[in-house]
Amino acid sequence: MFFGCLLFVFTLIAAKKAGNFYLAPFVLFVAAVLITAYGFVFVRGFEGMAYGLLGAGMFLVSVIGIPIIPLLEKKTTQKQWNKWERALLVLLPIIFFATIAWLIVTDEKYWVIEEGTIPIESAEVRDGYYRVETISEGKKMVVLYLGQTYQGKDLNVDHVKVRGNTEVVIDVAGGDSNEGAPFIKIGLDEINEPLEVKTTEGTVFPSILEK
Repeated sequence: MFFGCLLFVFTLIAAKKAGNFYLAPFVLFVAAVLITAYGFVFVRGFEGMAYGLLGAGMFLVSVIGIPIIPLLEKKTTQKQWNKWERALLVLLPIIFFATIAWLIVTDEKYWVIEEGTIPIESAEVRDGYYRVETISEGKKMVVLYLGQTYQGKDLNVDHVKVRGNTEVVIDVAGGDSNEGAPFIKIGLDEINEPLEVKTTEGTVFPSILEK
């Protein structure tokens, strides 16, 4: 709806010279249909659903904006842009593309699927290892199991490096306790070999294939 509002206001101001404010909800409706169709036809899956939600938000803004049009037509006596409208015509696209750039930069490319502990007697190794599995739509899951050395510790993802080879960096925190051996399952959009799984202190864990 945020992107829909930006596009609606921009088109509304741009349509002022043409004297047809109904172009704003129409353009937004067409954009919503195209974005939704692109998501479900070309992207598909869960990512395609995200495009569908974006399209739904734009469609909702276009519907809400229709009753506003008659009020604007009554109040608008000239077709020339004032200084505030000229400023918005420049500012709105900047906000639009800056928001998209911010979303791209801050996208962490990973998500935590599950974390917890297993009984210490079930831990196969003393220190730990990881394995890689393929999950829905070709995405990957890194499963890290730690052994007796890390009994009672909490595991958190510090960061994931995706440029070049993929690196999964885990922060190990917490004190000793009677709890079991910790594990964590991390979803990744993709893995660029060679994959490296390590702690913030530099301890590198081997793959189960290396055990």
